[in-house]
Amino acid sequence: MPGSHGWWQFDSRRLDDDIRAISQAFPSLNPVDGNAGIGWRGVLPLWPFERPAPVEFNSDVPGLEVLLLFPQSYPMTIPDLYPMNPMPELVERTQHRWHVNGDGSLCVIQEQRTWTGRESVVDLLVKAAGWRLEYGLVQADIVAEMTENGIVSSTERDRQIGEFYGKPTR
Repeated sequence: MPGSHGWWQFDSRRLDDDIRAISQAFPSLNPVDGNAGIGWRGVLPLWPFERPAPVEFNSDVPGLEVLLLFPQSYPMTIPDLYPMNPMPELVERTQHRWHVNGDGSLCVIQEQRTWTGRESVVDLLVKAAGWRLEYGLVQADIVAEMTENGIVSSTERDRQIGEFYGKPTR
């Protein structure tokens, strides 16, 4: 259990709900000690979206290894999501097209004020999985930048994703 003092002491129900939701949605993530006493680390599935993956899609490609850490002000402040593998280069932290903050964490919402504290941390992890797919497309110069709202509910990049992450031909 987390250290001696933290947000979870004042909102233990939220902690229990988050643990349950993360464990159910992403059983490959493991609890870790974080900057606020708790977090998760592991590999997200490459395609955790509600819609079917493109036909050509190769699910054998590794998903994003992510580190999720809760700040002391959670749930009023969004958790930090750090991509561990692939890890963005330093120069990518200075350009909006990569959706990476200067500290290396992912930018998964457009504005901090849109996070009210009632949102699901699982939704953020799904966005992080989508970030991994778009990151590959931008790195390969298939697209110039990531989509503004991500690909969780948008099919606009499915064709490129299917082709880029496609099954190898023999």
